[in-house]
Amino acid sequence: MVYIKKDTKIIVQGITGHQASFHSNEMVKFGAKVVGGVSPGKAGTNVNGIPVFDNVEETLHLEPEATMISVPAPYVKDAFYEALDHGIKIIYVLTEHVPVHDSMEMINDAKLKNAIVIGPNGPGITVIHEKTKIGIMPNHIFNRGNVAVISRSGTLTYEIVKSITEAGLGESTVIGLGGDAIVGLSYVEVLSELKKERQTKAVVMVGEIGGTAEEEAAEYIKAEFNKPVVAYIAGRSAPPGKRMGHAGAIITRGKGTAESKIKALNAAGVEVADYPQDIPELLKKKLKK
Repeated sequence: MVYIKKDTKIIVQGITGHQASFHSNEMVKFGAKVVGGVSPGKAGTNVNGIPVFDNVEETLHLEPEATMISVPAPYVKDAFYEALDHGIKIIYVLTEHVPVHDSMEMINDAKLKNAIVIGPNGPGITVIHEKTKIGIMPNHIFNRGNVAVISRSGTLTYEIVKSITEAGLGESTVIGLGGDAIVGLSYVEVLSELKKERQTKAVVMVGEIGGTAEEEAAEYIKAEFNKPVVAYIAGRSAPPGKRMGHAGAIITRGKGTAESKIKALNAAGVEVADYPQDIPELLKKKLKK
């Protein structure tokens, strides 16, 4: 089990918003146990049959273990601490453009309380063999299998997962780390969980330019990770200093380039695909070995 399982009880903060109301329903359709939603002033109503409460405290009788936060960026911090202070240990932040200092403070405080933060600005987590998810990944792209995907890019995640499914393979866990400069989970932290997870036999890393997370993952893979890994790095053509879509995807002072990431991964025995659609063939080769 990677972070969530089929009976993990989930609430959705901001559930009456357009995105949260749609995606909470998709989560339920997939099999997730969404027990309640939070929207101040809307207590007593429901969204797709999910009861709505004014605040997190009012949901505590439902024993929530995880939350999805989908509120405007200026209010994320308040929603986050409402969940954290009431003992919720898995906090997924869908919202993008969360102020950097807010993210730094929230993630630091979550670590002090042994809580897991997924995001901000990512597609969430889907654990296929547990039939549960928190987030916005499309239900129809998954097929139960043994390939885990860890990604910094939402849309690339969907494209690569779909290609894995169409190639006759399947997925175990798919997790989006988030595209912001400051996010809760790193590749290394997720890889350390996948190392222990029986369902996963191979891993796909979807990286992009900016930061050193992929290089740190390469060091971990070389030293400690004993399952096959393949990768794809987005943003190869980006010029230094140019932000490419994500706040985290910016090359500075020669670090975070596609070349440096690919070199580090290759040195760790990780094959890096030239194109996303090449991933399934690389996986098949690794799994045969």
